[in-house]
Amino acid sequence: MREKAQKNAKPNHLLGQTSPYLLQHLYNPVDWHPWGSEALEKARKENKPLLVSIGYSACHWCHVMERESFEDPHLAKLMNTHFVCVKVDREERPDLDHVYMNAVQLISGRGGWPLNCFALPDGRPFWGGTYFPPEQWENILIRIAELFQHQHADLEEQAVKLTQGVEQSSTLPLKPNQDDAFEEDVSRKVYEHIVQRVDFEKGGTTGAPKFPLPGIFEFLLHYAYRYPDSKAWQAVDVTLEKMAMGGIYDQAGGGFARYSVDDHWKVPHFEKMLYDNAQLVSLYARAWKVENKPLFREVVQETIAFVVRELQSDSGTFYSALDADSEGEEGKFYVWTEKELEQVLGADAPMAADYYQVGGLGLWENQNNILLRNATDEDFAARHQLSVDSLQEKIKTWKHKLLTARAARVRPALDNKVLVSWNGLMISALAEAAAALENDEYLQLAQKAADFILENALEEDGKIYHSLSGSKASIDGFLEDYACMTQALISLYQLTFDERYLKKARLLTTYVLEHFGSAQTRLFRFTSAHGEKLAAEYHDFHDNVIPSANSIMAKNIFYLAHLLDIREWLQISREMLADMKEQLQQNGSWTANWATLWLHHQKDFYTISICGPDALQKGRALQKHYLPDMVVTGAAQAKDGSPLLSAERFRSDQTLIYPCIFGSCMQPVEEVHKAAAIVKA
Repeated sequence: MREKAQKNAKPNHLLGQTSPYLLQHLYNPVDWHPWGSEALEKARKENKPLLVSIGYSACHWCHVMERESFEDPHLAKLMNTHFVCVKVDREERPDLDHVYMNAVQLISGRGGWPLNCFALPDGRPFWGGTYFPPEQWENILIRIAELFQHQHADLEEQAVKLTQGVEQSSTLPLKPNQDDAFEEDVSRKVYEHIVQRVDFEKGGTTGAPKFPLPGIFEFLLHYAYRYPDSKAWQAVDVTLEKMAMGGIYDQAGGGFARYSVDDHWKVPHFEKMLYDNAQLVSLYARAWKVENKPLFREVVQETIAFVVRELQSDSGTFYSALDADSEGEEGKFYVWTEKELEQVLGADAPMAADYYQVGGLGLWENQNNILLRNATDEDFAARHQLSVDSLQEKIKTWKHKLLTARAARVRPALDNKVLVSWNGLMISALAEAAAALENDEYLQLAQKAADFILENALEEDGKIYHSLSGSKASIDGFLEDYACMTQALISLYQLTFDERYLKKARLLTTYVLEHFGSAQTRLFRFTSAHGEKLAAEYHDFHDNVIPSANSIMAKNIFYLAHLLDIREWLQISREMLADMKEQLQQNGSWTANWATLWLHHQKDFYTISICGPDALQKGRALQKHYLPDMVVTGAAQAKDGSPLLSAERFRSDQTLIYPCIFGSCMQPVEEVHKAAAIVKA
């Protein structure tokens, strides 16, 4: 249907856009405009409301609503007659998505994509929702058009209230009398709030759908390190095992889908997002540091292999997502019938079918199966009277054959946007995996991506851009871009001791401090002072599937304060965190990344300074261990102007490790295990 429409239709105002999501709608009969002054001016001149429709290329229900409504000539005519219709890629413009999503959540108590929000010509929202079937959509269009014409004052009043609500819900007011004692009681409340929602049988949080929520389990991992007698490690362990064995994990090719529609991790919503896979690589790598489970290592290796194989660009940066659908069907690329399995695996098919639960738990719909597991390799090998090694050789062969056969299928669409924020997450993940698995190849992948972004998306004054198309950068960076890229650079510095990365991290942070401050709160605005002024100012502080930009930035400032010995920055981070105290105690699941920073403050936080010819080797050896309450700096020779790497700390032919607590250093040790013991104490 879409191909026919493209042959017979003229493009709308999305012609010239680069977003794959916007280009999917290029030949709709709806006269879509990209967000910008032209659309706003048209709405003002023609006195029409804006219809702001937001989605992303891998969104299944976005495709459904397009097929049902946006490709329908009758509904398109209604939309074109009464509205100025604007299409927005939520990944390209997260600032717009935040404003209109908050508005819809205030209206209906829920949100999601596609997001369809109606606004006055100046952009202030007055009503909206998510997916609507065609009949309901037609009624809504007619009703909104009538209200705009005959009850305009009521809509104006609604827009004022809603815009105020959006701004209030995303602003944390200044608190003059801060209590920054950082008591254990606060992190304990966050832990209790989270752990009561954990499904200790199936992993993840209770109920369906199940989202991975890596930030929650990062906090629990840190909490388990601090409080080994808690149930935190159990929550992490069962979750990571069940996800890795479920259908949400691509058993043939590695990588995770965005979420599971059921409470068993069986049926994924098949889209694969870079940000999920990046964060899960980090989480599994850190869990491997805690307990060397082969399953954790396997997930890290296979997920990175998937990202490199299917999401890496020629420049070494990473694309955004793979669609859920192919050939008009959700999940068609990933599922298998029993007959297909037999054709691909031959005599091994019965054992592989048992391993992947084909015809059993894996049976889905239309005789298709989602590959999943219900036993560990150890248990399965024992049941089939095999050694674990021989079973794993078989599995390796099965996966190779399945991937080869799958490569001949029609592939899901690729969203080839290169987003700086999500690339920052992936660079951090590769660095974490490099440290945990002692894999230099992962470090090289991380450096290649980071170096390309620094070369092509960063200006000399510290301004960074949000999106890259080839080497061309576009869209002023949002707080999330500065936060995620700074986090990545801090990770790279600690593994390489390359001062370039530390200097760029400092440059980005200085730019944020100078240009993202707000008069209303100690937190940072999502857009810079030079950015486009939207209907409401937004401050991102609730941790979700991706931690909030403010929580990542608060941690960055904390780490850099220690690495650079800047006490003023330490105070900024403390004040941001102290202002979040009430939120932490009330909304534990939505403040997990903040709570991890809170844990840093409950005991001594170390800067490990390594001085001498073997600094890099000892630094990496130290970072093989799960030691969350430290940062590492080092050099083979003294560095001018660096108090942590000053000349008096160096001895000829010795490499000394100095455990420091904000500039005050203990007597040095030479052995890595002794330094690790000091940090753990």
